[in-house]
Amino acid sequence: MNPQALAMLTEHVFTQLAQKPQGARRLFHGRGRCFSGLEQVTVDWLEGQILVCLFKEPTSDELNKLHNEFINWTHSNEWRACNAKSLLLQHRSRERSPTECIWGEYQEHQVVDEEGLLFQLDLGKNQNSGLFLDMRHGRRWVKEHSHGKRVLNLFAYTCGFSVAAISGGADFVVNLDMAKAVLSRGRDNHRLNQHGLQNVKFFAHDIFKSWGKIKKYGEYDLIIIDPPTFQRGSFALTKDYQKILRRLPELLTEHGEVLACVNDPTIPSQFLINGMKEEAPTLTYQYRLDNPAEFMDIDIESGLKALIFKKQPNTIQGEDHV
Repeated sequence: MNPQALAMLTEHVFTQLAQKPQGARRLFHGRGRCFSGLEQVTVDWLEGQILVCLFKEPTSDELNKLHNEFINWTHSNEWRACNAKSLLLQHRSRERSPTECIWGEYQEHQVVDEEGLLFQLDLGKNQNSGLFLDMRHGRRWVKEHSHGKRVLNLFAYTCGFSVAAISGGADFVVNLDMAKAVLSRGRDNHRLNQHGLQNVKFFAHDIFKSWGKIKKYGEYDLIIIDPPTFQRGSFALTKDYQKILRRLPELLTEHGEVLACVNDPTIPSQFLINGMKEEAPTLTYQYRLDNPAEFMDIDIESGLKALIFKKQPNTIQGEDHV
């Protein structure tokens, strides 16, 4: 990480801070490979806490230079004007992804506002804080398309899509994820948004052993699939996604919709489009959601892929809809 790269990082971050960011926003996205020498750096604004993530271990000299640059940030006029509360550095390449506080008052539990929806983040305990910022448009889409609908949220994590669906007027939401802890956070997120939980279910189950329970609460008007690339012992995207796709027709209402996602930079959107054609030909590809502008990427297929499909009962198998 040379001086030119550090200067570019500072310039870009200060430009974003000058726009008075609100809620939860990415300030700098080096992972998109649009900034030479900064491919392993991201910077997020989290209600005044600024979180810098390093995805590759720097040398001792590079780390010292980074620390010095960050301290210089805190002495600048731009920093004082943005009303930041803290500057945090997370080492994503280290075991357990530890987070250190470079400056200010470190709040491990941070509530953020995303377009009127509230989410509880846990900073420093886990690799991920509890909200994937690149999925903002996906949550917005779900909110806008959930009124009066029954929703199934697979790989629910902290239930961001569920919060969006209930906020958008969904009648009923089923959340399924193997981890009880993240579903507990999902309940907290609903409570933060003043949601009653009588129409929201939380199941800590292996999806492939739970089809009976899932079908019990269906049919669904909207199904959301946002899996990890790999989950040890339970899910590998390239071989297990198809098992989910082939179940969709029996779970969906006559004109049900699916938001299917892939966030592996090596797997293109065509993987999902082709997989749906093969496993669930009555579902046709509609369009891909744009990623937030701040998540610029040198290759659109390397970023988040969030695709919309719709069930068409009269679809002729083999017909090309792409």
